[in-house]
Order: sequence, then C-alpha cells, then structure tokens
Amino acid sequence: MNKLIISVLVVVLPLSLMAKKPVKYEKATKSCEAFNNMKHTSNSNDISLKVGQEYRILQENKGQILILVEGERVAQRWVDEGCFSDIKTQESKTEPKKEEEKKTFSLSSLLKSMKDKGTENQIHKSTSKQNLLAISWQNAFCQTHQYKKECKNMSSKDFGAFEFVLHGLWPQPRNNQYCNVDKKQVGMDKNKQWHRLNKLELTPEVRTNLAKLMPGYGSNLHKHEWIKHGTCYGTNASDYYADAMNLLTQVNSSKVGQFFKQNIGKTIRLEDVRKVFDKEFGAGAGKHVTMNCQRGLVTELWLHLGNKGNTLSELFKTGERPNRTCHKGRIDAVGF
Repeated sequence: MNKLIISVLVVVLPLSLMAKKPVKYEKATKSCEAFNNMKHTSNSNDISLKVGQEYRILQENKGQILILVEGERVAQRWVDEGCFSDIKTQESKTEPKKEEEKKTFSLSSLLKSMKDKGTENQIHKSTSKQNLLAISWQNAFCQTHQYKKECKNMSSKDFGAFEFVLHGLWPQPRNNQYCNVDKKQVGMDKNKQWHRLNKLELTPEVRTNLAKLMPGYGSNLHKHEWIKHGTCYGTNASDYYADAMNLLTQVNSSKVGQFFKQNIGKTIRLEDVRKVFDKEFGAGAGKHVTMNCQRGLVTELWLHLGNKGNTLSELFKTGERPNRTCHKGRIDAVGF
C-alpha cells in the first residue's frame, strides 16, 4: 500500500521583519560636520548637516548619533547628539536670515560701529611682545580649498570677495602655543575636531563681527585659533578677537586694501605691496610684511608686529623683519 507523504514547508521570517522598529527621523538644529567614524577623524566630501533638514537616525551611542545622509557615497555618518537638540520651529526658520545678514555686511558699517564706540584705535594690553597678524585673500584660499564649507557657496556678495579676512593673530615665537590648555582640548584640536572644542565666551558684538570677518568661523576656525594661539596672547577671547579684527580693518580701509581691489586679476610683486604699506603706515613698515602664495595666487599677507602702540603705524616700528616670503603672485577674483 502506497503511503502519502506530505511535506510541510516552514518559512522562518527574520526577527527584523517580525518586529520591525519604526524608522526614526530627526531635524538637524546645528550645522555640524558629519564624520565617517566615531573618532571624527575623517569626513569624506566635507559633509555638514543642513539646519532644519530631517535625517534618518540609525543608532545612538555614548553621546553620538549614526545618521543616514542620502545621496552620499559614504552615507552613514557620525555626529554629536547636540546637533539634534530640541529647538523651536521658529528658530530654524530664522537661519536663512542669518545667511542674508552675512551677505549684506559691509566694511563701512563695521568702521562706523567702531568709531561710534570709540574702539577704532584701541588695542588691549597683551603679554606677547611680538605678534603675527595673518590675513587671507579669501578668493585665492577658496580656489585652493574648494571643499571647505565656507567656500562652497562663496559669491561676490560675501565680505571676503573684495576684502581681506581674518586667519589669526599669533603670538611669537611660533612655538608659543596652547598656553594652559587642557590636554584633551589640545588633542581634539590637533586631530581637527574643532567642532568639539569648548564654546568661546565672546560678547554678542564680537561674535557677530567675527562670523563675518572670519569666514572660517563656520568651520570652527575661531575655536582652533583661540586655543592654539589666543591663549598665549594675554587677554580674554573677546579682547583677543577685538584686537585682531581692529588690525584687519585698518588694513582693509587703507591704501593697501584699495591696491588689492584695483589689481584683482593681475600679478603683483611683493616690493610693490611693501611700497604701499610704507606710504600708508610709515617708512619701513613694508619690511615687516611677507606674502604667501599657492599655485601662483596670493593667499595671505603676514604682518609682523610689536606690541607698543594701538595702530599699525606704531606696531610695525617694533615688529620683526622676516626673510622668507613669496615675491610675486596673482590677486584672484571670486569664483572657481
């Protein structure tokens, strides 16, 4: 007698399908960098969160969040949990206004503000006897650093399109760095985890002006410059940056600033730049100025200053006379 054998196929569903967790999305409340790893040492394509945009939350671990950035080759990114802190909808809507304020900022408005407050020629007393003011020609910087956050959307409306911007004010000698800075902060700085550095105590006026005169502020350059150099200057962070912006403004509002605007697109020589400094700030001032170049473009001017006086004319008199420099380069126009 034949036996009828019935096979029963049992399908075992994965647990992920049997009890699937709901997909979680959160709106970013800060423009944080999005890193490839938890150590925040790599950020391919220089990705940053967009304030107000929703991101899928994949994992939360020890104060960090793994998110999905759609459209990126490396889509899974790690950010600090503070990038998704609670925030009112209205605050998110004001972000575009801040960007617009940045574009409409002018040098004349800053000069007027400084004159009204009587701070145009006041330099705070620092303990560093020699300082180096590094100011950047932002068009050339962005030409050679197109991946930088502050360079991706740069246009002719930005302050740095026709003016020098602040890189830093560095107490000399160059090894005079990280004065009384916590080792953990030093480590994060050297690993370029600038967004994780402590927030600086700045007055509202200094913070507002700094965000405009230092485009790298958006990449937390101000935090890096403060703990590496500013801590050795001998003042608090607000006074340090007030002095740096004061000196930068003196350059931009001088014949030096006019010279660079008038020669955009042309190749200039260091000797001509130094002559303009001599005419504006006194005989011999130009010998304290060096020029940095990259790919044939003038990227920065370095002003070597003493600490006796309030104006560049006075500060140049006791500054060092450097030797190493670039002797000629082209003044780049905005755009790639």
